[in-house]
Amino acid sequence: MSVLDAPVTATAPAAPTTGLTPVFVRLKLTLLRNGLRQSSGRKAAYIASLVFTLLLAASQVLGLVLLRGNAQAGTVVVLLTAVVALGWAVLPLFFPSGDDTLDPTRLVMLPLRPEPLVRALLVSSMIGIGPLFTLCLAVGSVLALAHGPAGVLFAVVAVPLTLLLCVALSRAVTTANVRLLNSRKGRDLAVLSGLVIAVGIQFVNFGAQRLGEAGGLSTLEPAGNVARWLPGASAIAAVDAASRGSYGVAAAQLLVTAAALVALVWLWQRGLVKLMTAPDGSTLAAVAPTRKESGRTGLSALLPEGRTATVVHRSLLYIARDPKTKAAWVTALAIGAIVPLINALQGTGSIYFACFAAGMLGMQMYNQFGQDTSAFWMVALTISSTRDAYVELRARALALLLITLPYTVVVCVATAALLGSWRALPGVLGISFALLGAMLAIGAVASALFPYSIPQEGAFKNVAPGQGGLAWISILGGMLAAPVLAGPVIALTVWLHIADRQDALWLVIPAGAVFGALIGWAGLRIAAPRTANRLPEILTAVSKG
Repeated sequence: MSVLDAPVTATAPAAPTTGLTPVFVRLKLTLLRNGLRQSSGRKAAYIASLVFTLLLAASQVLGLVLLRGNAQAGTVVVLLTAVVALGWAVLPLFFPSGDDTLDPTRLVMLPLRPEPLVRALLVSSMIGIGPLFTLCLAVGSVLALAHGPAGVLFAVVAVPLTLLLCVALSRAVTTANVRLLNSRKGRDLAVLSGLVIAVGIQFVNFGAQRLGEAGGLSTLEPAGNVARWLPGASAIAAVDAASRGSYGVAAAQLLVTAAALVALVWLWQRGLVKLMTAPDGSTLAAVAPTRKESGRTGLSALLPEGRTATVVHRSLLYIARDPKTKAAWVTALAIGAIVPLINALQGTGSIYFACFAAGMLGMQMYNQFGQDTSAFWMVALTISSTRDAYVELRARALALLLITLPYTVVVCVATAALLGSWRALPGVLGISFALLGAMLAIGAVASALFPYSIPQEGAFKNVAPGQGGLAWISILGGMLAAPVLAGPVIALTVWLHIADRQDALWLVIPAGAVFGALIGWAGLRIAAPRTANRLPEILTAVSKG
């Protein structure tokens, strides 16, 4: 008698199941603990970040408590909460925590229903340094505003509501942008999203500066009156209203945040379902393309046939089609213009802030081979000599210059127009050209000496695990060295200002252009033999992702 022929006995009682939320919390804590065990450096960095955050949070709470009783305390606290909520929406996309435990794409094959999954992810997301800082800020805010039993009652509800809304806002925006940056048809929307995010970062920055620099707090009242009805800030504003006896207004403001939280959770859940179940329509359409690319187009078509034209065309196609490359360019273009122009509009900036545009775009020369990822092996097969490496790097720099040169001129002219500093415009242009040439030179050398991989499996991961140090050395070293290399042009401009020879500033334009061209050429010459000799190492480094 076989096992299959055995009579069916009574079924054993099912083992008790554990809720999904405790499982995700334990998973988050376990992976965090195991990640810290990987290296002492990672553990030290995490502890240092935690200590710094706690010190900053303690100072924020102390400052907010000292505001208690101030006539403008409500305005300052509400605006500060609004800035933090905006930061939760935009900053995680540029500075992701790298937390794979909350990556929904890793849960696609598991039999999980949307509602328990969203609850589990929401609770798990509140474990970390960011939520801890936000919780301290919310507690300090209500301590500054709560007066009387009604204020305390509203405060008890406002603190968790604010924290939940910030976390849900971050997760909903991140989930939506995962699809955008991974979709071919959605790449144009991803660019628009990147532009909005870049603008949002700057408003977070300038909003924080405004809060710190405002001497007369009454000047913030108009903005505070608007922020009182924005989700997140409205919950804190409800504490202030309840403390002043405006119970109807307080209830309405609390309801605004609660309704926004419900809407965000619903949008997040809907985004998760679509991300984990619906196919990418653009990917399906790519199986049967409707058009055929024929030859070189656009700016590259003006170049003569040969390796240079081919590399320029390939580089421009990366900028136009690759989601991560396009997002990096949109970020650089947006921030490079926003920083000088907003400072100029505020009337507090200098025309020399326009040099920031050249610096942001010059950084696109860094990690040139990492942008190719594992496909760099096809490029490596075509490099058999120092001459081949030089032409390859020169063509990549030329593709970058086709965009950066006219863009730099436009930003400099626009900044001069807003400030009315036309006499100083030649100096700014000359320094910008010199900085751009210096960053092209350093970027070419750094691409050969410090290449690193850009992972393809995550929309917001720009450095492969274990290569973060290479990225920091490459970028920060270049940012510090570029002004030094451009020092002669900067010194010439300063000397003309000190000597009151501003009528001769026009000489800085050709001087900066010639110096930038020479220093860029020298950097390419230095990088070419190193690239040719280190092809195996470069290929290994950029293929890790």
